[in-house]
Amino acid sequence: MAALSIQERKRLRQIGHALNPVVMIGGQGLTEGVIEETNRALNDHELIKVKIAGEDREARGQVIDALIEATGAQAVQKIGKIVLLYKKAAKQNQHLSNLVRHAHLSS
Repeated sequence: MAALSIQERKRLRQIGHALNPVVMIGGQGLTEGVIEETNRALNDHELIKVKIAGEDREARGQVIDALIEATGAQAVQKIGKIVLLYKKAAKQNQHLSNLVRHAHLSS
C-alpha cells in the first residue's frame, strides 16, 4: 500500500477531527473481536478513530502497530490514546463512508 502524501494526510486529519472513536480497545488488548470490529468499521467508513485504554505509552504503541498490521490500515495520526486509521474500501459505501459524507458536507 502506497504511503499517504502530505496533502492526503492533511485532508484525512481534517475529516477525522470531527469523528468520535468507533472502536475502543480496553484492558484485554487486541482480541479477534476487536480486529473484526475494526475491519468492519474500516470497510464501512474508511476513516475511523480508535481509542486505546491504558497508561503505558509503549504498550499502546504496540497495540496500534499490531492493529495496523492485522487490518492493513494506515495510521494517519496518533494523539495520546486516539489513533486515526485509514483504509480505502474495495467498494465505497456512499451512505457510510466518512470520506463521501465529508465531500458532501464541504461542497
